[in-house]
Amino acid sequence: MLILVTYDVQTSTDGGKRRLRKVAKKCEEYGVRVQNSVFECIVDSTQLRQLEIALERIIDPEVDSLRYYRLGKSHKTKVRHIGAKPAIQVEEPLIF
Repeated sequence: MLILVTYDVQTSTDGGKRRLRKVAKKCEEYGVRVQNSVFECIVDSTQLRQLEIALERIIDPEVDSLRYYRLGKSHKTKVRHIGAKPAIQVEEPLIF
């Protein structure tokens, strides 16, 4: 299933900047960055739960936030891209 992960991490402190980097690194393990704080991830339910647990251990819930949007298996009809940065097919192999 396709999951959209978005986050907002307060970066006014050094600790916040570290948390921001850690959240991004963890999201990169599961998906592709499509905007600054937005990742598209193809995961199963177990992988999703692992990601949620890992991210919840990183953030400070008093000042940071996470959002998970479940777009499911028929996500190709639910996502439309317009503008800069070519759309990435997250299920296709990435070749650089």
